[in-house]
Amino acid sequence: METKKGLNVKARRAIAYVVLIAITVLCLFWFYVLLINATRTNSQISGGFSPLPGTNMAKNWVNLSHGTLPIWRGLLNSLIIATASAFLTTYFSAMTAYAIHAYRFRGRKFISTFILMVMMIPTQVVALGFLELINNMGLDNSFIPLILPAAASPVTYFYMKQYMESSLPLSIIEAARIDGAGEFKIFNIVVMPIIKPAIAVQAIFAFVASWNNYFTPALVLHSDSKKTLPILIAQLRAADFLKFDMGQVYMMILFSILPVVVVYLLLSKQIVSGVAAGSVKG
Repeated sequence: METKKGLNVKARRAIAYVVLIAITVLCLFWFYVLLINATRTNSQISGGFSPLPGTNMAKNWVNLSHGTLPIWRGLLNSLIIATASAFLTTYFSAMTAYAIHAYRFRGRKFISTFILMVMMIPTQVVALGFLELINNMGLDNSFIPLILPAAASPVTYFYMKQYMESSLPLSIIEAARIDGAGEFKIFNIVVMPIIKPAIAVQAIFAFVASWNNYFTPALVLHSDSKKTLPILIAQLRAADFLKFDMGQVYMMILFSILPVVVVYLLLSKQIVSGVAAGSVKG
């Protein structure tokens, strides 16, 4: 019986590894296609997919970097907006979740439900009102309307709230209060290190969402010096027939995703270390 049970466990483990490897290959295949197409000419890409890289990568990069699009300025703009948005999203969502989790006050359940209701409203529904508001405030063609609203993120709040309920005992907060710590000190020094894995996960999601956002920046930003990379990619793809080059488009996409990969690799270490620390404490 023990031998059969051991064989069943090994078989299930082998099947799980095979499935995970297949999913990994499927996910990475499209990045491979992107990398291959960034090395090919427009005519080669139009001829169909090839598993072998081309020899036009350097030329694609030269044509892109010396073209009319300010790609380095777009990279800086995207970094500023995505980094600031990720910080505001994670910090203030965590603070909101902490207030709902740690305090008992009248209307607490209603506020929590209301925040989740706001999560159901699509961005496109409120776009016209949002544009009218920022125009009246004189914030059109500015980064501020793309950064400040990130402080209110119902999705991030919900995730933080669920994480705190499972990983943040109220006894720790009470002990810190007994020791004389203020509420902001408790949140920044006691609570934040405990929820570091959740912050890392949501920082990745918030950064990627802001980095890839095209809809709102396209409505708000007008001057070329303030446009983000998704807008520049759309402009490159919308070039006329004589200037259209899919090799440059793929090179531009590859150029735009590299910072996202770097951010993920940096923050994924925080996730792993946070989970490991939690398992040791447990």
